[in-house]
Amino acid sequence: MNIPNMISVFRILLVPIYLLVFFSNLENRFILAGLIFILAGISDVLDGNIARKYNLTTKLGALLDPVADKLMLFAVLISYTVEKIIPIWILLALGVKEIVLVIGASILYLFKGNQVLPSNKYGKVATFSFYVATLSVVFKLPGKLSQWLFIFTVALNILAFINYLKIYIVKRENA
Repeated sequence: MNIPNMISVFRILLVPIYLLVFFSNLENRFILAGLIFILAGISDVLDGNIARKYNLTTKLGALLDPVADKLMLFAVLISYTVEKIIPIWILLALGVKEIVLVIGASILYLFKGNQVLPSNKYGKVATFSFYVATLSVVFKLPGKLSQWLFIFTVALNILAFINYLKIYIVKRENA
């Protein structure tokens, strides 16, 4: 296992730590959970940059990286929904999009010649927006601003989903 893949595994291991801290009785639990979230984000950028710079991209990494991303995304969405920081429709909208993407990517990989649905700029912008919206809560920006940032994130995720759907259709037809 190469270094970028080990970093992805580390990110996966951060998810239960995030949840334990978020739902703990610690005085600064939101800030501490936010710091874990930031660490996951930094390590996400780090593993991708290392993999590309040193030509260490692997099929395992192409699988681990999005799994780590989605696990953290769901951990944050579910924890924020449970604490009533965001409305449930945001969890449902982003959750359905992610589940459909996972199913589509699995179909491409398993039934269409081990093809991988690569990340692209639309997905990266949507992910960045999710980080901004999440950190707006961590750093206690006004609640209305955080809500609008999450709504904007949902809109960007819908655009990213449409783009991924187009890529999926082309890859499926060419396989």
